[in-house]
Amino acid sequence: MTVMVASDLDRTLIYSAGALALTMPDARAPRLLCVEVHESRPLSYLTETAATLLTELGDAATFVPTTTRTRKQYLRINLPGPQPEYAICANGGHLLVDGVSDADWHRRVTARLAAECAPLAEVREHLLRSADPVWARKHRVAEDLFAYLVVERELLPEQWVKELAGWAQGRGWTVSLQGRKIYAVPRPLTKGAAVREVARRTGAERVLGAGDSLLDADLLEAVDRGWRPGHGELAESGWTAPGISALPERGVLAGERILREFLAAARRPG
Repeated sequence: MTVMVASDLDRTLIYSAGALALTMPDARAPRLLCVEVHESRPLSYLTETAATLLTELGDAATFVPTTTRTRKQYLRINLPGPQPEYAICANGGHLLVDGVSDADWHRRVTARLAAECAPLAEVREHLLRSADPVWARKHRVAEDLFAYLVVERELLPEQWVKELAGWAQGRGWTVSLQGRKIYAVPRPLTKGAAVREVARRTGAERVLGAGDSLLDADLLEAVDRGWRPGHGELAESGWTAPGISALPERGVLAGERILREFLAAARRPG
């Protein structure tokens, strides 16, 4: 059976120092491998055990990194194991084939966004106007597809996020709060649609997946079997779906557990 694994990266398989959740005594903390360096500084990690599991997974299934990151942000990650033939970036806006964006896929996505959603410029202007400089540190546009803010989480008013979500919903957009970032993303811009396209191209007979945020919900709905960690928006909201397992592990050990589950399922006949 041909198996495909589509997994979110940040806070699912790889973790920043602030998201590791190393709650055990220091002497019992797992050894870590840095898989991303940005501006000469280490940025993202997984455990050494997870690195071994990911390498084994690359030999047992078609592994497809599936991320909201831009192409530039994704390409600075150096994951162990075979280089993936396919990768999904910008929340499904770019489908990379051997590191190059598929132009036809991108055209199809942008045409649908133009037909079904309020324009990016309107959403960006609303974010700039309504966000308070007291807690909003950066404003960014990603790949001319969606926008996000980098915020001081402890100063961010919860009510503002709820009001933004309501405003965006009426314009065909969705809002997701992940760590220090608030994403505003067009509703049709989904990881799930891109996952289905890669499964079609690869002829995958079984698709596995994992994710932690609301932007991963449609990804998990697109797979046959999936997992979510014990942290993140999906865990906090109690989200679930048929075939999805909620794991108790949080932080970098959740990433290790997810890879164990992927590998066991990929090797299981039928």
